[in-house]
Amino acid sequence: MKIVKEAVAGTLESSDVLVKVSPSDSGTLNIVIHSDVIKQFGNQIRRVTVDTLGKLAVSEATVVIEDKGALDYAIRARVEAAVLRGAGSEELDWRQL
Repeated sequence: MKIVKEAVAGTLESSDVLVKVSPSDSGTLNIVIHSDVIKQFGNQIRRVTVDTLGKLAVSEATVVIEDKGALDYAIRARVEAAVLRGAGSEELDWRQL
């Protein structure tokens, strides 16, 4: 899936995550994570993000994660929503994931 415009999903509320996606200038996948718990859960946040992007076939994008203690399912949902918005897609068959 190709990201064609900037898009956002989520909030900065406690236990949520704000995900911003935009087209990549360099043609690569760049992931930036900001989190109060990055030392404890940074690797897991990155793993969930990369896995979700892989399932959505996103290989070129800039993704910024602003984590406020979100659980894996919330991160997956927010990444998926931001990618679909950024790709200009209306819907995705959830069974693909």
